[in-house]
Amino acid sequence: MEVTPSIIASLVKGSIEGDDAVVITGFAKIEEAKKGDITFLANPKYAQFVYSTGATAILVSNDFIPEHPIPATLIRVADPYVALADLLTAMQEAKPKPVGIEQPVFIAEGVEVSSDTYIGAFAYIGKSVKLGKNVKIYPQVYIGENVEIGDDTEIRAGVKIYEGCRIGSRCRIHSGAVIGADGFGFAPKADGTYEKIPQIGNVVIEDDVEIGANTTIDRATFGSTRIGEGTKLDNLIQVAHNVEMGHCNVVAAQAGFAGSSKIGSYNQVGGQVGVAGHIKIGDFNEIGAQSGIPNSVGSHKRIIGYPAIDARQFAKNLVYIKRLEQLFNK
Repeated sequence: MEVTPSIIASLVKGSIEGDDAVVITGFAKIEEAKKGDITFLANPKYAQFVYSTGATAILVSNDFIPEHPIPATLIRVADPYVALADLLTAMQEAKPKPVGIEQPVFIAEGVEVSSDTYIGAFAYIGKSVKLGKNVKIYPQVYIGENVEIGDDTEIRAGVKIYEGCRIGSRCRIHSGAVIGADGFGFAPKADGTYEKIPQIGNVVIEDDVEIGANTTIDRATFGSTRIGEGTKLDNLIQVAHNVEMGHCNVVAAQAGFAGSSKIGSYNQVGGQVGVAGHIKIGDFNEIGAQSGIPNSVGSHKRIIGYPAIDARQFAKNLVYIKRLEQLFNK
């Protein structure tokens, strides 16, 4: 990588303050950057490093006002974090992508593979699988019968996709994820044992979804477990049978969604959040880390705790809890 601030500014629709011809060769965090690196300032608590960083160029917001001279070239943009994402995406897309079929692999008879598809060694592609254009399937992936995968989707090494599931276009599924394993359905019997309930549904993942490493999404008892368009799931997340998740949700690691819960759209869910089964969560909510959600939640809420309550009330309660000993003694 060798680019100049002027090239970067054209990619991210930014304006330049400083030398627009210096050479940039890499990326780095603002507190660790050296000559040749480009970095960014999105969080005000890192503003002190703008004056001491060794970076050659810094992405900053249009409204950033420096308090001291800055030796680095500034590239002003509307949102530095979004600009960084756009820049990294452009560089990632510039890298050559693998194509062709490695050996050994198993591809069932009749499966059509386009010329721009990549299938890595030791992959298994079952009967009646439908692969879109430019699909990338990395080594040791298992794809069961009657699975459909849309255009430009990337399935990283070791992913398992059970029979009958549908994956949209431009999705990315990371290593170790399991899509379509049986939902946790067991009927209690009079003698105290449990009889397994066959899980005959599937999983539907819509377009532009990203699923993190070792995340599991269970197939429906019947019907579909559904992940809506644009949703992003972190690593180590459990989505149970018949969950329906809307568009553009973002969920941090170790969260769990019990069976038949219905999640709206544009929600931000923190790490280790637990959602009970058969409840509904609306749209545009912010759910703090480690929250427990035993009851349905409306829209446009900021909640945290167990049971989760309004974030402001939670903060007030913490103040009272810290004073419990004093109040008890009193």
